[in-house]
Amino acid sequence: MAFEGLSEKLSAAFKRLRSKGRLTEQDIKEAMREVRMALLEADVSYKVAKDFIARVSEKAVGENVLASLTPAQQVIKVVNDELTELMGGSEGSRLASPSKPPLIIMMCGLQGSGKTTHSGKLAKLLKSQGKRPMLVACDIYRPAAIDQLQVVGGQVGVPVFQMGTEKPSKIAAAALRQAKDHGNDVIILDTAGRLHIDEVLMNELKELKGEVSPQEILLVVDAMTGQDAVNVAASFDEALGISGVILTKLDGDTRGGAALSVRAVTGKPIKFIGTGEKLDEIEPFHPDRMASRILGMGDVLTLIEKAGSVADQKSAEEMAKKLKENQMDLNDLLEQMRQIKKMGSMKSLVSMLPGIGNQIREEDIDESQLVHMEAIILSMTPAERTKPSIIDAKRKRRIAAGCGLQVSDVNRLLKQFEQMQKMFKQLGTKQGRRMLRNMPRF
Repeated sequence: MAFEGLSEKLSAAFKRLRSKGRLTEQDIKEAMREVRMALLEADVSYKVAKDFIARVSEKAVGENVLASLTPAQQVIKVVNDELTELMGGSEGSRLASPSKPPLIIMMCGLQGSGKTTHSGKLAKLLKSQGKRPMLVACDIYRPAAIDQLQVVGGQVGVPVFQMGTEKPSKIAAAALRQAKDHGNDVIILDTAGRLHIDEVLMNELKELKGEVSPQEILLVVDAMTGQDAVNVAASFDEALGISGVILTKLDGDTRGGAALSVRAVTGKPIKFIGTGEKLDEIEPFHPDRMASRILGMGDVLTLIEKAGSVADQKSAEEMAKKLKENQMDLNDLLEQMRQIKKMGSMKSLVSMLPGIGNQIREEDIDESQLVHMEAIILSMTPAERTKPSIIDAKRKRRIAAGCGLQVSDVNRLLKQFEQMQKMFKQLGTKQGRRMLRNMPRF
């Protein structure tokens, strides 16, 4: 889980601050020493960590903080604000919006950083926003690069323009003409990478840039390479003048140093993050939301956006009505589980829940349980799904044999569903509605 190690250490440091009540400058100094060590262990560059601690310390020892009724919370707020600023500010960063389409995005980076896959991810994301993107195969060197882009384009339903091994600048120019003729308002150029930064690569990219004048030059870097990712970003920015960064494999980087350092070192924003292998696992980067995740305060806004992107309004209204009338059956449970799976991995969803993400470890989340539950329900007849009460011992044995699981697994699912029904029934009472009103709001 991204930033897992950093989150744990920061939580421990702030827990000690909370236990003290009133704070002294020495208390804050000791806490900042722990925060600095946590940042360095997260692979944040020494200069970035040093400057960050200096800014936080200056604000945290101010009179307003030390004299407040909840000084520990004030210190955490200072850290949250400075983390947000470190990663780019509360507004985040959006793609350019040219007055005259198409928007031209040039993807660049080292070989193996994920340019082709994230070109497809970005195209899918923009398509979901009502755009008409076109992918352009400008990597003429890597074996099967064009084929890979065509496969990715087919999977996301976006056209792919290619001219074989023609010069990349000519391919891009021809693609621009075709996009204007066919009404494509976004062009994504998938360029070649190298195993290392070299003069040939940079000259080719400079020529391509000069030919089509892209409004966005996005550098794709692997978050798991840590400070190397930051060094690569600095080198590409010096040579090309990148407009932003796509940070990939952030879901597998438990340290997170690249995300915290790249803006400070290059001055260029992280615009998107790759959060998994699937083609819909890409998110716009919001520094304020990421800071909130790091500090264990969750990311409810992104969770709501994820739910909204997979949920059908009519289906949601029907489900709400069923819950209100306590008419939910196993067909509805199956549909809800499928919606959850579309939103991403359970561990990524749990990390967005305030106060919970830091308490649940990766080994506590068994993703296979959803698969088992789905298999059990699919082994039932339509009548059994609609009315689970008819499922007797004989039916349970048949269902278990049909899905390759044990009768105890079937019993567990039915028990869980029965408890859910009781809970929803209780929420429909006056007492239940009163409980909901009195629940704490985040």
